[in-house]
Formats: sequence, structure tokens, C-alpha cells
Amino acid sequence: MAIEVKIEGNRLIITCDLEEPIPSASGKTLVVASTRGNMKTTLTVDGKPLTIGLNAYIPK
Repeated sequence: MAIEVKIEGNRLIITCDLEEPIPSASGKTLVVASTRGNMKTTLTVDGKPLTIGLNAYIPK
């Protein structure tokens, strides 16, 4: 999955590709975008590296 992150002013902008919905591990939802865990970025906040964990899903 392609994920792009940037900071504009006081906003974190995350852009990612949507995928075909697939069942989550629990089977309760359908996942349409995920980093599948935490993802390190090249961004920094207050001089510290920024890590992102993203899950986007819909009800089943």
C-alpha cells in the first residue's frame, strides 16, 4: 500500500490507496486501508521521529 504523509502548518496529512475490502482478523469488519502495524516516517514533530499506525475499515 502506498502511503504519503506530510505536515502542512498544524495539520498532519495522510494520503493512502484504498484496497478491496478484506475481512479483519476478528472478522467483524472489512479493512479498506491499513499500515498493518506501525510505520516509521521521515517526518519529525518537536525534533522527534513520527510513527503512524493507520486502520480504515467498514462494518461487515
